[in-house]
Amino acid sequence: MAVALRLRREGTKDRPYYRVVAADNRARRDGRYIEIVGSYDPMKEKDNSEIDLEKVDKWISNGAQPSDTVRSLIKKARKTAAATPVEA
Repeated sequence: MAVALRLRREGTKDRPYYRVVAADNRARRDGRYIEIVGSYDPMKEKDNSEIDLEKVDKWISNGAQPSDTVRSLIKKARKTAAATPVEA
């Protein structure tokens, strides 16, 4: 089974909202998924995505292929995580 990290469209007409999911390649865009790993709201100006990088790393290490858009969202999330210091 080939797994892809991709966007799943939710929300209403003219008000899209996306979930970043791990899904089987054969499943429809808004169909079955395995796990939710984040969200993306293109209507927001800043901080419009939340990605769980631990889950993403787990899926990528297991062979999941991110779509182009999800790849760019992951890249931005890593950049943001590196810029903000982690408090213990």
